Amino acid sequence: MAGLYIHIPFCKSRCIYCAFYSTVSLDMRQRYVDALCKEMEMRGTRDVDGKMGLETIYLGGGTPSQLTTSQIRQLFIYINKVWGNNAKEITIEMNPDDVTKEYADVLRELGVNRVSMGAQTFDDKRLHFLHRRHTSQQVNEAVNILREAGFRNISIDLMYGFPGETLEDWKQDIKKALSLEVEHVSAYCLMIEEGTVLYEKMRNGENEKMRNGENEKMRDGGEEEERQMYEVLIDQLTQAGYEHYEISNFAKPGFRSRHNSSYWHDVPYTGLGAAAHSYDLKSRSWNVANIQQYITAIEQGERPAEYEVIDEDTHYNDCITTALRTSDGLDITTMPEKFQHYCLKEAERFLCDGLLKREGNRLVLTRKGLFVSDMVMSGLIYV
Repeated sequence: MAGLYIHIPFCKSRCIYCAFYSTVSLDMRQRYVDALCKEMEMRGTRDVDGKMGLETIYLGGGTPSQLTTSQIRQLFIYINKVWGNNAKEITIEMNPDDVTKEYADVLRELGVNRVSMGAQTFDDKRLHFLHRRHTSQQVNEAVNILREAGFRNISIDLMYGFPGETLEDWKQDIKKALSLEVEHVSAYCLMIEEGTVLYEKMRNGENEKMRNGENEKMRDGGEEEERQMYEVLIDQLTQAGYEHYEISNFAKPGFRSRHNSSYWHDVPYTGLGAAAHSYDLKSRSWNVANIQQYITAIEQGERPAEYEVIDEDTHYNDCITTALRTSDGLDITTMPEKFQHYCLKEAERFLCDGLLKREGNRLVLTRKGLFVSDMVMSGLIYV
């Protein structure tokens, strides 16, 4: 087994763009942690190859740093009890304003060696627009605290495509991110996803946002501006020595996210907690996205999950939409012969158009292809 993912759905407040399952019911934290520990014992080595052990552990959310240090400690006690813990990479997602010396020291003691923080932007007005609870200064302070605690693998999330944001604004965000000298950067365009507060505002016609006391509309047809922002992101981060190893991810050499790479490279993983997904090459399963239902079922000794058997066609399509996201690309030789022929035939037009390139046995998106990756992947899907 490569990865263990633990979903911590608690947030102090909700960001308007977030589509991940979360709750602000912080009073349920201890009961939820107890349920997580019971799910570990229920699934145990049945869902984990004991010979392989844990390659990576990832605490995501939500906001895992909303758990107390004693609750975090409890989770690691049970991980060690059930599987042992020789993981090479152990990541926790944190909000910058949750980072304290005491918290960081406990994480280091428990073996956590990677922190992922949602900086999003270094403009306080844009942070306010997102309903983020930290300030830009707190990002700098958090990185300093983590460094002093001994963390040598820090990742930050950045976001672009805000209402009223200019290309120069975005360049300033990138400049400030680079000044932190973190090992990893994930960057995403602000998306309006169904089920989010931002989506509801847009659907109800509230397409004017407040900034500096003035109304500013969400950009209409801003694809060209977003493309330019993505171009600048790639250029500036690669010039600063980061590898562009996945569509939205950049890492200094040796600091690619091992855990997330398992998702993109068809490696099994186990997910614990409400809304968490698991994958064992033959099937996919996902726990119910409801904290109360999850806790109640686990307390009764049942895992509240749905399952999907993965046939050859589905497996091929999954590989197309994951492997092609990476700079390593898609290894044709790993697929059954019928899919090799199909994929190469469908790829011809994209190779001719300069959207894909052939590197030995691999198909890799070109720089030009990155901007239309969804279209390329859709064109290679087996139907």
